[in-house]
Amino acid sequence: MGIFSRFTDIINSNINNLLDKAEDPAKMVRLIIQEMEDTLVEVRSSSAKTLADKKDLARQAMRFEKDEQLWQEKAELALSKGREDLARAALIEKKKCGENAASLVDELGHVDEHIAKLQSEISQLQEKLADAKSRQKAIIMREQTATSRLKVKRKIDSGRVNDALSRFDSYERKIDDIESQVESLDLGSKSLADEISDLESDENIDDELAQLKAKIKSEKKAK
Repeated sequence: MGIFSRFTDIINSNINNLLDKAEDPAKMVRLIIQEMEDTLVEVRSSSAKTLADKKDLARQAMRFEKDEQLWQEKAELALSKGREDLARAALIEKKKCGENAASLVDELGHVDEHIAKLQSEISQLQEKLADAKSRQKAIIMREQTATSRLKVKRKIDSGRVNDALSRFDSYERKIDDIESQVESLDLGSKSLADEISDLESDENIDDELAQLKAKIKSEKKAK
């Protein structure tokens, strides 16, 4: 089973629980990232153990190969001494060592394939984790903005803002009424400065009228 399939199994129940409880997206993102980080640590630990096991298998294979060579030398020695029975026994041991070494080498091949796949999946998980972290801040900001907009929208739709504006309109109308009353009281009443200004205006008109009369009288005489 690949680590991604296993990773899905690990977080699936947690995500379903969050969905059932209608948890916010920010918490879901943090949970997913935490699960990815935990999985990555666990898989790296497993990979390290597999590499250690591979080294141990390699040492065992080398030991069997050396033993195989040693039994070959012992068989040759026994045969040179005329001990064919011992040479036969040595060759039997040599065969066992060779078979064991070949079996371990074959197993090492499978371990190498497993490690290669594991490393590839670890790299993919690291990339996905980096991508998730880079998008986490943006997702949280979007969630906060949307929440703020929702709160404002609810306040607007609740009628409280409209009620406040209506009260403002009412206050403005009251102020208009007061100002109108003040202006009405000012009508018909003149201050001392206004009366003096009117006198000055009347005097100017009288002077202009006198000048006009003199002009007309002068023109009649001229005819």
